[in-house]
Amino acid sequence: MLGEYRISGRRASEIAASVERGVGAGDLPPGQPLPPMRELAVELGVNPNTVAAAYRTLRERGVIETAGRRGSRVRPRPVTTVRDAVRIEAPEGVRNLGKGNPDPSLLPPLGPALAAAARREDARHVMYGEPPVDADFARLARAALDADGVPAGPVGVTSGALDAIERVLAAHLRPGDAVAVEDPGWGSVFDLVPALGLRVVPVGVDDEGPLPDDVERALRDDGARAVVVTDRAQNPTGAAVGAERAVRLREVLGRHRDVLLVEDDHGHGFVDAPLHPLGGVTDRWAFVRSVAKAYGPDVRVAAFTGDEVTVDRVLGRQRLGPGWVSGLLQRAVVHLWETGAVDREAVARSYGERRDALVRALAEHGVEAHGRSGMNVWVPVADETGVVTRLLQAGWAVSPGARFRLASPPGIRLTVSDLTGADIRPLAEAVAAATAPGPVRSYR
Repeated sequence: MLGEYRISGRRASEIAASVERGVGAGDLPPGQPLPPMRELAVELGVNPNTVAAAYRTLRERGVIETAGRRGSRVRPRPVTTVRDAVRIEAPEGVRNLGKGNPDPSLLPPLGPALAAAARREDARHVMYGEPPVDADFARLARAALDADGVPAGPVGVTSGALDAIERVLAAHLRPGDAVAVEDPGWGSVFDLVPALGLRVVPVGVDDEGPLPDDVERALRDDGARAVVVTDRAQNPTGAAVGAERAVRLREVLGRHRDVLLVEDDHGHGFVDAPLHPLGGVTDRWAFVRSVAKAYGPDVRVAAFTGDEVTVDRVLGRQRLGPGWVSGLLQRAVVHLWETGAVDREAVARSYGERRDALVRALAEHGVEAHGRSGMNVWVPVADETGVVTRLLQAGWAVSPGARFRLASPPGIRLTVSDLTGADIRPLAEAVAAATAPGPVRSYR
């Protein structure tokens, strides 16, 4: 059925990786049927459930598709985003903590900034052929990057962080290449990587960021050609790369200088955790800084920098598509920056007080929770579906951890943006009740 290619592995992750390697190398072309699960299990000498788990992982990553009795086959093209569909709709009267949005009361008014940008446009219209990056935007973005110790490099602009990550990966990688991503991590990146024809390699995360040994393993053993790291306010765990962790990660990356490093600093502007950038250790790198969480999700602007080759490739490809990010939006962001429209310390303090209070309240009830920075709290659970259901019955909608994980254990994400001080204790009590082990029953 598979011609010369032989699927290998003893664990589900190994079997899935073997299929992905075949797809990436072209040995398993689009439409290629895969062996029935029981048949492959016999061939590999494993339990059929192991093969079933591998096929499920491959379906979630968009590598294969299953059509009833016709079995599983390699997808004819990469899948588009599906993880956003793994959400809980909050009925009337239920508090929704699952959307991941910022607190609207902490976002600045956009009217003055847009009006100022429009006046500049009226005075001199932007025409075709002009530089894609507004000079003032580049100057202010670069000054902020310098202040945070981000290595020197030209500045580009994209329509948000995910747009930048996609363009950077596409600038250097080929279909079948592996990308190391944080697990738990941003579900949109989990969807993006296979949509580009790339292979996902999960890397463990703790409160200090990616685990160095896992990163080393992904680069050395799994052949990852790129690494995506969230510097702070990691979604969903709130992890922030600390000083010691940054040193260890730089040591690992320094042994693999040909690897592409992509850093996501979407927390800039609404977190107070210090930045410890990793860029510059590898030959090819990019550092991305979105304004969406601090100024509003509809302000689709992200500044990025990196080595000259990477920035030049991204901007060059951008010219062949949208051309540039609207100068009006760039100048509106300039106005927001110049006028100090967001009090970064006050915003960070507001999120931090709610986040820390919830983590403390959960700890008082014996519930493990993580939330070092940002607006989310991650709670590991044994029965994800059961906990989500019980919380919904108690009047709280939370985000299922399945949206944010690949191989990591189950959990739930709670966004603190809509919480008040009066909400903390009842929410903690509800989570404790929902995560408590059920009574032992005997059926005789």
